Amino acid sequence: MPGQPEVPDPVRDPWRGAMRLALGEAAEAVRGGDVPVGAVVLAPDGTTVLAAGHNEREAGGDPTAHAEVLALRRAAAALGRWRLAGCTLVVTLEPCTMCAGAIQQSRVDRLVYGARDEKAGAAGSLWDLVRDRRLNHRPEVIEGVLAEECAGLLTEFFRGR
Repeated sequence: MPGQPEVPDPVRDPWRGAMRLALGEAAEAVRGGDVPVGAVVLAPDGTTVLAAGHNEREAGGDPTAHAEVLALRRAAAALGRWRLAGCTLVVTLEPCTMCAGAIQQSRVDRLVYGARDEKAGAAGSLWDLVRDRRLNHRPEVIEGVLAEECAGLLTEFFRGR
């Protein structure tokens, strides 16, 4: 409610700073004509940014150039290994099935996302690939960090289309 003090949220609050960085990445996607989704990968300390990315499908003509995939690739290159154990992926929109698969395969410990994607989300909305018990790795999932800001950026982008 407007005018009401914000209640501290110990689950989501620690990830707000990283989500703001991801929102900055999402704004970069728009400049390239892409859907505004941004992502950052944090080192195991939870604060050091290893890599970042934003959607570049239109800019690069690559259907796999989603923010999450690009950020995970860059983090793996920075660490010199594909296993991102201990790392956290922070992304503005709930990952799709492709990105959820990349998250599972990269072995990140935690996925933090902002807005839910009821049409294509694979981390709790439409599917829950990242936490499927049949898979050998299941990251912790924290959803709803700065959800209104993340959703608002997407709404504004699509309203202009």
